[in-house]
Amino acid sequence: MGSYSKQDVIFLLKDLSDVTLEKSTLEREQAVQSGTHYSEMLPIEYKPTDEYLQLFHHSLDMYKRKLAIAVGTVAERILQVKGRSIVLVSLARAGTPIGILMKRYFMQTYQLDVPHYSVSIVRGRGIDENAMRYIAQNHPNDHVQFVDGWTGKGAITRELTEAMADFNSKYDMHIDDSLAVLADPGYCTEIYGTREDFLIPSACLNSTVSGLVSRTVLNDQFIGPDDFHGAKYYSELIPEDVSNHFIDVVVSEFAHVAEEISEQLVKLEAEDKEPTWKGIQDIKQIQDDFSIENIHHVKPGVGETTRVLLRRIPWKILVKDLNNKDLEHIFMLAKERNVPVIEYKNMSYSCCGIIKPLN
Repeated sequence: MGSYSKQDVIFLLKDLSDVTLEKSTLEREQAVQSGTHYSEMLPIEYKPTDEYLQLFHHSLDMYKRKLAIAVGTVAERILQVKGRSIVLVSLARAGTPIGILMKRYFMQTYQLDVPHYSVSIVRGRGIDENAMRYIAQNHPNDHVQFVDGWTGKGAITRELTEAMADFNSKYDMHIDDSLAVLADPGYCTEIYGTREDFLIPSACLNSTVSGLVSRTVLNDQFIGPDDFHGAKYYSELIPEDVSNHFIDVVVSEFAHVAEEISEQLVKLEAEDKEPTWKGIQDIKQIQDDFSIENIHHVKPGVGETTRVLLRRIPWKILVKDLNNKDLEHIFMLAKERNVPVIEYKNMSYSCCGIIKPLN
């Protein structure tokens, strides 16, 4: 499935390309806010506009070096913690390009060819147990390392911990639930490249930077008890696909950032890496300050804020600093959609998107 090479990733997903699951942004928002689970349907995958593609290429050019340093740093941390017998398990779909970058880093730096799978995890419904059993059976002696792009509130980190506790208990296994991310502004994990909240450019696009694969689907109508969770492959978007371009641009930086990676690792040695979940405390304060009932309507961090502006119905955007040049794309998208931007200094994130309640 998808436009990545099998050498880069194997998707443990059921192909639902022939099934119509898409609903408009408004239909999805109404359904989710009325109790339908978000994983039972999909957003419509639009062809990215020239402006979005320009935004993506601009941010990739701006952050490629920073990305390469974060990838190298977190990959080195994984080796320190887990050793060389590892299997990367990225959380589809935002984690997939990050897992590929880590796999490429191991190969380029250590000639270490680690297996890499992409599996589905669904907030409120757990991880794909059939996929995890497949990995456990095929790699009984390897240490699993889960991979994602960034942390927001830490909802997926918590979901992963609970899901793997259930899975390990059910199948008498001892798979470690630790999550490795490039950026951990929510202070939710111990294995990260940085805790700075910066834009990972893959957040600017949807399937066209994720191997043309949709969000994952868990809908009983199409997914049986023995199936992997599902996803669609959008072959009609092949002309717009920048998935492999994104990988190649960041990988080409690895050779030039070895020194910065070493410096970042030294810096991390001195840091207290224990998760404090500082992010969730900030979110609760935002909930109070703006009278937001549903915590799921608060999407912190530059990646999540970008997604709110691209895919949801936004109400307000909070930014820590109105003069932050790195948030150029946030200001542009908010202006396009007539969404108010408010300076809010009391948070560890550089920005936060708030979804509009429809009731």
